[in-house]
Amino acid sequence: MKSHTKYLVFHTRKRREYINITNEIERELEISGIQEGLAFISAMHITAGVYINDAENGFISDLDEMLESIAPFGKNYNHHRTGEDNGDAHLKSILTHNQVILPVTKRRLDLGPWQQIYYAEFDGRRSKRLIIKIIGE
Repeated sequence: MKSHTKYLVFHTRKRREYINITNEIERELEISGIQEGLAFISAMHITAGVYINDAENGFISDLDEMLESIAPFGKNYNHHRTGEDNGDAHLKSILTHNQVILPVTKRRLDLGPWQQIYYAEFDGRRSKRLIIKIIGE
């Protein structure tokens, strides 16, 4: 079995951003040479997430509105007693998850129609990492 690891670094301009990383994952799969296996993608921070869904702007807006309604920015979270102001970002990352595992078949990501991979940043404006780990034959 072979493995391939790549780290991506994000430094977003805004506190919240949704970044399509499908092309980067596909590029790393090509570099890996792996034909059959799994691709593991994980945000390496507790205020960011990774999810799979549609790359349609209306959906992304709906997702952002839903997350904001469940975990609004500016609320006085207990977490803020530590001196932080990002309690909402921690909760939003739980709702989107922090990792995904995708099948690799015949040297391609085995995604369904319309599926795209996104990095979701909820407490940006500083550098954060994501790991891509591809394993297989």
